[in-house]
Amino acid sequence: MDILELLHYTFFQHALLGSLFASIACGIIGTYIVTRRLVFISGGITHASFGGIGLGLYAGISPLLSAAIFSVLSSFGVEWLSKRKDMREDSAIAVFWTFGMAVGIIFSFLAPGFTPDLSAFLFGNILTVTLTEIFFAIIVFLTVVATVIILYDDLLAITFDEELARTMGVQTGKINTVLFLLTAVAAVLAMKVAGIMLVSAMLIIPPLTALQLSLSFRMTIFTSIIFSVLSVILGITMAFLLNLPA
Repeated sequence: MDILELLHYTFFQHALLGSLFASIACGIIGTYIVTRRLVFISGGITHASFGGIGLGLYAGISPLLSAAIFSVLSSFGVEWLSKRKDMREDSAIAVFWTFGMAVGIIFSFLAPGFTPDLSAFLFGNILTVTLTEIFFAIIVFLTVVATVIILYDDLLAITFDEELARTMGVQTGKINTVLFLLTAVAAVLAMKVAGIMLVSAMLIIPPLTALQLSLSFRMTIFTSIIFSVLSVILGITMAFLLNLPA
């Protein structure tokens, strides 16, 4: 069987569509994360989402849905805690990082009945993407694109000089909240593709690579998307050819 024949299988179509929407969303959001030096927050929110997975398994609801809610609440918590004068932002992220992982481990252990393989959440399982998850990916993708288009000028101003943007009348607090929320949702979206352990790679490496080309900010976003999509396609192809985990 060659790789083109795989396109006839529903599971492969779902994997390809889900990963493409996730990679595009991560390529866009990742550009802002890297240029604003908020790399640590992507890893913090991603690992904190494990708490939502544990709660979802315990409550009998979709783990990805509960992970998304938990990630969003964690992003609010990080923002609130980091505003304290005696708390640095990286310390606030570390608090929610460890809290989320601890909650996830405890509640996944307490979950009644059969507990799914947690390694699928930690390392991803791209070949089990469902139609519902694809719809979720499309919604997140459209939300990310629409938000960036509407708030592009404000996001650009904050990215390069937050203090100057504030003096220009940009509502930096609200813009930062939006960015944190998009990061949380994009991280959960990519969780099924890359897993908690490697979601940060999808958010960081493509934009970091694009930045090496010294392009304009707008072109950096597009180039980051291209690198992100190529990494997904090449990853699936190499996994098939070399018989490795996708």
